[in-house]
Amino acid sequence: MSQPIIQIKDLYKSYPSKNGPAVALENINLDIYPGEIFGIIGLSGAGKSTLVRCINFLEKPTSGTVIFDNLDLSKLSRKELCKARQSMGMIFQQFNLLMQRTALQNICFPMEIAGVKKEDAIARAKELLEIVDMADKAESYPSQLSGGQKQRVAIARALATNPKVLLCDEATSALDPKTTRAILNLLKDISKRLGITVIIITHEMAVIEEICQRVAIIDNHVIAETGTVSDVFSRPKAEATRRLVFPEERKLPSFDEARCLRLIFDGTAAMEPILANMIMDCKTPVNIMAADTRVIDGETFGQMMIQVPETISHINYERMLAYLEDKHVQVEEVAGCLNH
Repeated sequence: MSQPIIQIKDLYKSYPSKNGPAVALENINLDIYPGEIFGIIGLSGAGKSTLVRCINFLEKPTSGTVIFDNLDLSKLSRKELCKARQSMGMIFQQFNLLMQRTALQNICFPMEIAGVKKEDAIARAKELLEIVDMADKAESYPSQLSGGQKQRVAIARALATNPKVLLCDEATSALDPKTTRAILNLLKDISKRLGITVIIITHEMAVIEEICQRVAIIDNHVIAETGTVSDVFSRPKAEATRRLVFPEERKLPSFDEARCLRLIFDGTAAMEPILANMIMDCKTPVNIMAADTRVIDGETFGQMMIQVPETISHINYERMLAYLEDKHVQVEEVAGCLNH
């Protein structure tokens, strides 16, 4: 495996308050590799936006280390840090475009700050407008653009200085589902075409599933779990992860005389009538309480919550479990389902 482009070691961030330090991040350790699309997900207030600002040192960590492209950011001079930040583009939920500038001029702005010649900046901006499919909007002002178009301009602006990493802080949260998919497909294409590492900060599991290869779940200011998206979806370990992956579990009604099981399917098993065949083969009636199917990184995954009557015989229950195991279906009993 290649050397990480970003290494975060023992990062801790707190803010002063009347009652002592208010902890925002604690014991954060992450390795992010060149060219990957890495997700950081958590609920509001978990610390994910603070983390992304610590990655580019817009927020200086209280302690710990951030290494970017073999540079320890804490040891750089202000001038050196500014130069390093040019290799880290950033896009935001509210786009942050300059309203008095056209799309072309917005994209030129970071190049002006970097001292790029005007004619070279304009040429680069036009090239980027082509990449984000906005060439016909070069002279349009932000007020004349839709939300999706504004975000495309913001992405082009973030790419202006040829960054190695693109930081996306809730970049699709203000967009409708159709536009969100279009922006995520654009980011995926840019990562593949330009070899850029993309870091997605979001509170939406659907965004992670759509675009990311690996993910870190942040909860209560710490990393609760890290892994490939497919592993995290099919085998969540931390309680915070389970809340994100299986939100329906918290909405289940109470069952006094039932056993609740989660079935997790992957690959071809997700597309086969395994449950129907199990009911016929094992003569075991079940009640489907919740189910969904998702495509993650080109592979189909499904999960289903079923209710098995408490009156089922031990023999039939074991037979049912053996059948599911033979079909490579993961089975787990849902804790607390009997007295939810």
